[in-house]
Amino acid sequence: MAHLHLTQDAVHVAGAGPAGLATAITLARAGRRVVVHEAHPTVGARFRRDLQGLENWTTDEDVLEWLRRLGITTAFAARPCHAGTAFDARGRAYAVRSRLPLFYMVERGPDPGSLDAALLAQARALGAEVRFGSRLDRLGGVGVLALGPRAADAIAVGYHFDTTMRDGFWILCDDDVAPKGYAYLLVMNGRGTVKSCMFADFKRESLYVERTVAAFERLADLKMVAPQRHGGVGNFRVPDSALSGGHPLAGEQAGFQDTLWGFGMRFAITSGVLAARSVLEGIDYDALWRRELMPWLQASVVNRVLYERCGNGGYVWLLRAQRSSGDARRFLRWLYRPGFATRLLLPWARARYRSRRHDLACNHADCTCIWCRCRDEYA
Repeated sequence: MAHLHLTQDAVHVAGAGPAGLATAITLARAGRRVVVHEAHPTVGARFRRDLQGLENWTTDEDVLEWLRRLGITTAFAARPCHAGTAFDARGRAYAVRSRLPLFYMVERGPDPGSLDAALLAQARALGAEVRFGSRLDRLGGVGVLALGPRAADAIAVGYHFDTTMRDGFWILCDDDVAPKGYAYLLVMNGRGTVKSCMFADFKRESLYVERTVAAFERLADLKMVAPQRHGGVGNFRVPDSALSGGHPLAGEQAGFQDTLWGFGMRFAITSGVLAARSVLEGIDYDALWRRELMPWLQASVVNRVLYERCGNGGYVWLLRAQRSSGDARRFLRWLYRPGFATRLLLPWARARYRSRRHDLACNHADCTCIWCRCRDEYA
């Protein structure tokens, strides 16, 4: 590990995920010198061609237009998804339709055309220095920490594969396949991802993956060529503070995620931009993210607690409701939008939701640790 006392003329960013690269891009666009430290040998190393959804329902503005407005590149492959199919535990199909894209399917990882590769290219084109194989253990100067999830509140486990299937998306809501979560199948340009996204009973992940594959073989005629096992974790929480040793925490290191279903890329990029703004403008980072992100984070916690109480019968109600709405994007906007009901239910929900990562915010002015080690659990 590198132990650096960093110079004041450069902003050092720990982590080259979407949050860290969004930070670097925003800083470099403003003319600041930026050095990004990434422990892995390449960008997006932990994803390896994973297909994911860049959600498009939390705002009226299209997510790609939103990225452009922030100054973030959209030069990555993005398939607009208007229509797909969801299944309940009994295998009954529900059409998922929206007039505007419900989400954009994107590839993660180091390959050309991926989201991560595009962000890396933009950061470098703007003059940011990205050092791979560089792991900081202390940050003594100006910097932003964006090192990804620190605990597993949910896991998504399954396979990447090549396929002759048509492009599309399929969803399965069944606690016997993905406890308190959902399973999904995504296909784009001859590549596919099939996973069980589970929020409980992680020890039996292999069983749930087997059930997921078998279900999609039966329901969607899943065809996998050269499948490769893959898994990832998600960390969800609403922190008391997103500062550690005075440094902004961005993305999942702060716990910024969609607690309901794990659509967190917008949270990651937003927090990276806000972290950069706090450095550039001398604005309190906690004030920035609380204004921009807090209502949505709180709504997602309420939705998560309600969803966990649904069970398979409640999932049927949700699937029928989105179908009856006539537009899944409009239905999800209603479901995700903060409002009076969220504020009313929040104390109840927070008493029932516990992130596996305790609040590690550090208020010690002289702390320089990348991981705050001031709490007992990290001693």
